[in-house]
Amino acid sequence: MNLPNKITLTRIVMIPVFVLFFYLDVMPYHEIAAAVVFALAAFTDFLDGYIARKYHLVTNMGKFLDPIADKVLVSTALILMLTRPAVFSYGGFAGWGIVAAGISVALILARELIVSGFRLIAVERGIVLAADKLGKVKTVTQDLAVFTLLVTMSFLGSAGCIVGCAIGFALLLAAALLTVISGANYLIRNRAVLGEEEAEG
Repeated sequence: MNLPNKITLTRIVMIPVFVLFFYLDVMPYHEIAAAVVFALAAFTDFLDGYIARKYHLVTNMGKFLDPIADKVLVSTALILMLTRPAVFSYGGFAGWGIVAAGISVALILARELIVSGFRLIAVERGIVLAADKLGKVKTVTQDLAVFTLLVTMSFLGSAGCIVGCAIGFALLLAAALLTVISGANYLIRNRAVLGEEEAEG
C-alpha cells in the first residue's frame, strides 16, 4: 500500500474520532476539538491527491477509497450537526433555520448518491469521468461550512455566535446550491454515459 492510500485510510480512521469529540459533552469546547479533527481529515483529502499525482502513485484502490472517504466524512459531519439544531435556530434563524439546514443536507446527500451511482455505470462501460473544478469548489465550501458551524457551536449564546452562525449558515446554503449546480453540470457534461445505455436498450 503506497503513501497516498495510507493517508486516505487515515482519513477514514479519523471519522469515528471526529464523532467521539462531537458528542464528548464532558469535555470543554469539544466542538472545537471536533472541528480541528474534521479540518485535519479534510486536509488529507488534498494531501493524498497531491502526492498521488505528483509522484505518479495513482492506484485503483486510491480511486475507490478517496471519494468514499471524502463523502463519508462530510456526510457524517452534516448529519451529526442536524442532531444539534441550536446552531441553526439561533437569533433570526429561529423557526426556519433547521428546516433550511435539513433541506440543504438532504440535497447534498442526494447529489452524492446520484453521482456515485452515475460513476458506477460509467465504470461498467469503461468510461473515465474526471472531476471538474466546480465540484472541487463545492467540496471546499462544504468543508468551510462544517468547520465554521462546528466552531460556532462552542459559543452559542455569546455575542460572536450571531456572526458565526450567519457565516456558517450562509456557507451551508451556498454549498447546497453549488452541490445542485455541480451535480447537474456533471450529469449533463457526461450524459453520453446514459445515452449509450439507451442506445443499447
